[in-house]
Amino acid sequence: MRVCDPFDVDQDVRATVGECLGHLLERRLEEAEVIDPVFAADIADRVARFSLTGGGRLRAAFLWWAMRGCGGGASETPRTLGVAAALELIQTCALIHDDVMDGSPLRRGRPTVHVGIDDQYGTAGRASPCGTFGGAAAVLAGDLALAWADDAFAEAVRGAPAEGRAADVWRAMRTEMVAGQYLDMHGQVTNATSAARAVRSAVLKTARYTVAHPLALGAVLADAPEATVRRLRAAGRSAGLAFQLHDDLRGAFGDPASTGKPVGEDLRDGKATYLLAVARDLCVRDRDQAGLRLLDEVVGSPHARAEDVERVLELLDACGARELVSRRVRELCDRGIDEVRDAGLSRDAADRIGGLLRAACGPGTVERPVPVAPAAVRDTTGPVLIGEAR
Repeated sequence: MRVCDPFDVDQDVRATVGECLGHLLERRLEEAEVIDPVFAADIADRVARFSLTGGGRLRAAFLWWAMRGCGGGASETPRTLGVAAALELIQTCALIHDDVMDGSPLRRGRPTVHVGIDDQYGTAGRASPCGTFGGAAAVLAGDLALAWADDAFAEAVRGAPAEGRAADVWRAMRTEMVAGQYLDMHGQVTNATSAARAVRSAVLKTARYTVAHPLALGAVLADAPEATVRRLRAAGRSAGLAFQLHDDLRGAFGDPASTGKPVGEDLRDGKATYLLAVARDLCVRDRDQAGLRLLDEVVGSPHARAEDVERVLELLDACGARELVSRRVRELCDRGIDEVRDAGLSRDAADRIGGLLRAACGPGTVERPVPVAPAAVRDTTGPVLIGEAR
């Protein structure tokens, strides 16, 4: 990777991280080709293409601006870009595995990795414990992305003054991400409807992983004091939860053409989102038995019709769940931005992070598209909440 001036990176963090990731993946693909050409073409190349196409490099941007805001400069730049590339690869792992677990057909508007492999080999109907051959192969693809992420992180921080502190953050982030994903799945299979449980899953799976840990890593790489790191973690937790709750809203009410995943997928999968937990609580408060029956019948039903999903969306509007969650997103986002400003970062970096948070959490409400058939496209990435779980 060429040596970058930090002021040049400031102008376009996303593009610079993409360039760094591209150079890294070039080397990994050459290594994979030496191991085996089939493995390289079917698995390694898919991991590389997935990592390089789509995605907003949001975690990398939080990492970068936290490092810059804590006084990092030229000496920290190569390490920070290396860790940023590692973050992109761990995100690849998370999304590939998430799509297998959810049986999602689309990601970023394209066939998911497991679907692509099954299409290539005509194995879509051959069931296995991982779903199909494509599902099993996609698990390996996610594992490879995680291995590459760990290698990239270790190479980036080796010999750094803050190597040990950075490694502590990295370990915590990986474990919490897995814990959050498991709680998400556990909530589906046990029909968990608690708002507190939904928040706990969102904090572990998204809030810390997306915002809090990248901010902490950036501060640590700049050798910031622990007090600053703690403040940034708190800011990231608030803002990251807003991000996840907003993504729940997008999953339900967003335009599938922009979200890139099928409409109604979370409802059909029975995802224990905060949005649905709030709706149940409001129906109980209002003694709306018809609303509770509708949620019981449609949520978690893989064969729910488009009109059934539409009725649930109307209920989420009518009972006030959508507005309550939207308000909570705004409150959490504002809190996170205020906490970033109080963390002692440079003014420019604090403003940049605040702008990223505003963009990620979107407007306070999400416009509903015209109802579409289940085959259309949609996405899931954001946060919302009532009571907070630690």
